[in-house]
Amino acid sequence: MLHIPLLRAGQIYQSLSKVELPHSQTQEPMAVVSQANPGLIARDFMSMMENQRKLDPFSVQDLIKICQHAGQHFIYDNLPIGDQSQSPSDYIDQLSASTGVPKTLCGRNMDKIFTVLDQMEDVLGGLTRGLDLDILDRGSGQQHGRTLGYICTTHSLGAVLPSNSAGVHSLWLPSIPLKVPVVLKPGSAEPWTPYRVAQALIKAGCPPEAFSFYPTNHSGATELLLRSGKAMLYGGQSTVAPWESDPRIQIHGPGWSKILIGEDAIDNWENHLDLLVASTTENSGRSCINASGIWLSSNGRRVAEALAERFSQIDALPLDHPQAKLAAFTNPVMAHQLSEMIDNQLKIEGAIDLTAEIFGIDRIVEVDGYTFMLPMVVYCTDPKHPLANTEFLFPFVSVVETPQSQILDQIESTLVATAITNDKAFIADLLHCTDIERLNIGQIPTNKISWDQPHEGNLFELLYRQRAFQRSTSPLEFQQPVVASV
Repeated sequence: MLHIPLLRAGQIYQSLSKVELPHSQTQEPMAVVSQANPGLIARDFMSMMENQRKLDPFSVQDLIKICQHAGQHFIYDNLPIGDQSQSPSDYIDQLSASTGVPKTLCGRNMDKIFTVLDQMEDVLGGLTRGLDLDILDRGSGQQHGRTLGYICTTHSLGAVLPSNSAGVHSLWLPSIPLKVPVVLKPGSAEPWTPYRVAQALIKAGCPPEAFSFYPTNHSGATELLLRSGKAMLYGGQSTVAPWESDPRIQIHGPGWSKILIGEDAIDNWENHLDLLVASTTENSGRSCINASGIWLSSNGRRVAEALAERFSQIDALPLDHPQAKLAAFTNPVMAHQLSEMIDNQLKIEGAIDLTAEIFGIDRIVEVDGYTFMLPMVVYCTDPKHPLANTEFLFPFVSVVETPQSQILDQIESTLVATAITNDKAFIADLLHCTDIERLNIGQIPTNKISWDQPHEGNLFELLYRQRAFQRSTSPLEFQQPVVASV
């Protein structure tokens, strides 16, 4: 059987402790995965400074070129996984089988990762806001007539990663050209992507010491976060909440992304229906940038009914079907528990399940041995209803009707907001709204990413800080300090 080992500073290591990785359809083991215990993780962190120094001989531009070559290896080549070889088609088959994500969506997420590797210079340009990247090699330099100095604030970037969508692995990739080794804890159902990306970068010429890969349990993940100088954490609200006040850790929790339709655009809502559908259903609704709410001041019922009709046309299909759009639940019990929770919340006045009311659709279906939850539209007349501001791991959207003047006071935390409006006053209010992380004005789906801008947080600002820097023109000549008058 395939064995997926640890990577300890790039070196393969087979642990005595292993767990089986089950096929999401048959529950038969697909592979055994070595497990890292907290003691091993703590011991390996003692060498992180040494691991980081392996990146010193490379310039940022060298590492950008390595990323570009790695993109080609990732998407086209056979790469090692344990003592076996994995082709690109093997990767998609294995990823789909363990996560329940259709092969079509696995392929799209593979393309996302390739794009980030291939366009890494543009990505870094967005993260650094156009900084001359040579300054990071020297520690200081001149740009726009100013002396700039930067220092890396950590010897490693830890990442506790999810299983729901392979595309999220594109977000830790800039750490490598920024000369910070990565310490990766993969999702329990998704060791494939981080391992394959690491092997692609190593094949392209990146020092193996830049990659540590630790499948582990909850205590191991906690050890990784505590030991990391800086880290990224993915998970639900209960997972990320204990770490939200830790400045070392960049949180990637629920997105609660939304579409806001202004009063000036609501009469033409039908012109935006395709955008609403794409924002809510792409990638099976599993991304934090999928819209889980549509907020508007009128026509809410009509918009919700139109969405419900479009959602009713999305069928659950076998994962290898070329038109498959929905991901299956790897744990069927979770789907039934989630559906029961939604039913309990629908008993509270102020929300109606229009997909069930109009089309009589059963929310949970079984297809080809997999369990799916079909897309769902809830119409909310009460913006404080529990379902008005929530998200789930399937295409779910609440259409919330409330006065435009109150929308920004009610939407709460919002990773991405697409505002469909030309109202200058409303746009001004949006620009000042601190609850919105990423703002789109106009016909831009919430799930459309511009890779030359930070997606969620800014990895460069997590890993580096600017510092004052001065260099004497003559090392032997004392510079009399200039004292400003008060």
